[in-house]
Amino acid sequence: MFNLKKSVATVVAAASVGGFLGAAPGQAQTLNVVMHSDLKILDPIWTTAYIVRNHGYLVWDTLFAMDDKLAVQPQMVDKYEVSPDKLTYTFTLRDGLEWHDGKPVTAEDCVASIKRWAAKDSMGQSLMARVAGMKAVNDKTFTLTLKEPYGLVLQSLAKPSSNVPFMMPARVAATDPNTQIKPEDVIGSGTFIFKRDEWKPGEKTVYVKNPKYKPRSEPASGLAGGKVVKVDQVVWRSVGDHQTAVNALLAGEVDMIESPPHDLLPLVAKDKNIKLFNANPLGSQYTFRFNALHKPFDNEKVRQAVLYAFNQKDFLNATIGDPKWYKECKAMFICGTPLETFKGWEDKLNSNFDKSKALLKEAGYDGTPVVLMQSTDLAVLTNLAPVAKDLMEKGGFKVDMQAMDWQTLVSRRAKKDPPDKGGWNAFLTSWVAADVLNPVMAGFFNAGCDKAMFGWPCDAKIQELRDAFAKETDPVKQKALAEAVQVRVTEYPTHVHLGQWYAPFALRKNVDGNVQAPVTVFWNVTKK
Repeated sequence: MFNLKKSVATVVAAASVGGFLGAAPGQAQTLNVVMHSDLKILDPIWTTAYIVRNHGYLVWDTLFAMDDKLAVQPQMVDKYEVSPDKLTYTFTLRDGLEWHDGKPVTAEDCVASIKRWAAKDSMGQSLMARVAGMKAVNDKTFTLTLKEPYGLVLQSLAKPSSNVPFMMPARVAATDPNTQIKPEDVIGSGTFIFKRDEWKPGEKTVYVKNPKYKPRSEPASGLAGGKVVKVDQVVWRSVGDHQTAVNALLAGEVDMIESPPHDLLPLVAKDKNIKLFNANPLGSQYTFRFNALHKPFDNEKVRQAVLYAFNQKDFLNATIGDPKWYKECKAMFICGTPLETFKGWEDKLNSNFDKSKALLKEAGYDGTPVVLMQSTDLAVLTNLAPVAKDLMEKGGFKVDMQAMDWQTLVSRRAKKDPPDKGGWNAFLTSWVAADVLNPVMAGFFNAGCDKAMFGWPCDAKIQELRDAFAKETDPVKQKALAEAVQVRVTEYPTHVHLGQWYAPFALRKNVDGNVQAPVTVFWNVTKK
């Protein structure tokens, strides 16, 4: 059993007789990592949780991927063709693709996987609304036929973050998308093999190098290119206490911390054996999510009141602290990108409590408590809910903040039950910038009622604007449509964006090769 609360002396002594610290001659080289959360859910289609997405990138592979310039590149696909009328895409798989159970990857597997992914994912739903059919031509080739030209086909199949269109065996992909796949079905064709027999939630998750994986010949770039594995295994160590995790890194007990607390970064940076690496220069965006199904947030004006009660700086200060690592930004589609605009938000996110109270009065708010879920085990999220509670109460709300670990929150947010029966009204989370670059990719903009993500907003106007964006190819017109979506969200709020923030990895200096990408991946990483 791995216990980071052991004394350093004890751990070092254990390492001398074959513990986890290092790889003695002839032993497997192990990369010990503390991730941002414990892994309790294994299905990357069932949930958007980033820890499950990261798990997905170890086990499964994708047809296409985005490089470090966010350009789409083939991954499992060897070649593809688009018909002159732009209605038929023909995809041919690379040679040598094999599932971890030894069976070959087939075109039928890919068709089934796309269908399962698209049933849950916002971008997938937009794609499938325009698909007339998909079919396997032979074992290595399949076609996707559209009802009308659609400019986001490849971008959809290369979606970099939650939900990712991972390819699974057809029998696994046949699992209802609203039902989790079984642990024994965590079978991919990716760089690592999930060791189900060593998975101990709350303690560790183990992945071993897939010896049969055949990388592409191109250099690794973002999530694309050659995924060359240079360590024998990756072990995720579950550590509940952040100070303990940092102490373990400083002592050499672990090799990497994915998301060290920002208040501990100065301590980490002082150590000559530690380096900080910002793998995601675009950063991430904090988000407050409404549940539109239940009181009081079934009322648009009540949700609008939150837009006026909040401000970004209080959230960013409480979680990140150092302005070096955050940016106030009212652009819903990320500052520094082509779709950056502040339209509609000029008078919001300024903590105008009088305006918030006036809207609540106008809406007839009866003091129904808002059940606000608080994640307590992720440093970058823990302080968000208390800030939200404070600002909302100043703006006239009553708030029932309920504390839980992130994985419990992830499970609870999928429930449509009333708040007093185990459901919820609101929670806070974060998206990597690559997830929210446009209104089709960004899942929280999906206002498709039951087809929307947890929170289930229902607004025909938002959907019409998102559909128009998906069809448009002119960048100027695309920006105008994205701006219209942003403005409409101030009228029919689906969520509130609470600023951008940046988080470096903390690594021992003997670890190198981490790729710059919006997802934590482990190919190309070396440990000397």
